[in-house]
Amino acid sequence: MTDKDMDEALERAAQTPHKVDPALLAAVADSIKSSMRPVRPLPPVWMLSGGIFLISAAIAIAGAARAGFYGVEKLDLLQRALIFSLLGILIWAAALEFANQMIPGSRHRVTPRTLMRLSTVALLGLFALLFRDYRTIHFLVAGIACLFTGLLHAVPTGLLGWWVLRRGFAVNSIAAGLAGGTLGGLVGVTMLELHCDNFQAFHIILWHTAVVPLSGAAGALLAWAIRFRADRGAA
Repeated sequence: MTDKDMDEALERAAQTPHKVDPALLAAVADSIKSSMRPVRPLPPVWMLSGGIFLISAAIAIAGAARAGFYGVEKLDLLQRALIFSLLGILIWAAALEFANQMIPGSRHRVTPRTLMRLSTVALLGLFALLFRDYRTIHFLVAGIACLFTGLLHAVPTGLLGWWVLRRGFAVNSIAAGLAGGTLGGLVGVTMLELHCDNFQAFHIILWHTAVVPLSGAAGALLAWAIRFRADRGAA
């Protein structure tokens, strides 16, 4: 028998109808029906993003209210307008991308990595432009305190954002974690700008801005750890 004869025999066998016991088919269908439940459709992306945006704003304002609005009171009108307009735009973009990451098939206008980089560069540039006090009094002690405070406010932002999007599914969990971490970092910076009245340029440029990439990296690392643990458990 040649290879051609074997191929023809296999094709004939594949085309031959195989009867299946109707009782077996009915049993399979019944087992599937018993486990099926109606699923509520997810709200539209703009609604999810809006909810996350409002939560983010509430966390930043609540944190500053508890610690004191010393920073925003010391800022002049132009500084307030530029800083909080930029932060508002970046937080909305991060909330939108976080929601898109949790809804398969969504359109991604910018990747989480690019969003984190753009946010960091934009804040660096704006802070360097607005603040000109180049003293470094208590640079390390005050800087670590602000960095810790900013990251502390990033945590509830990421957790509550995930809670809003918990019915979604992240195809790329690390990218979703990076988006959520970047969002949390931006909220941390917003809280610091509302509260911190240390206007030394290097303090704000380094310690305030560092909250964004560190929080983004922490979100991605946490997502990787969860996925790694799940993969090991499945294995």
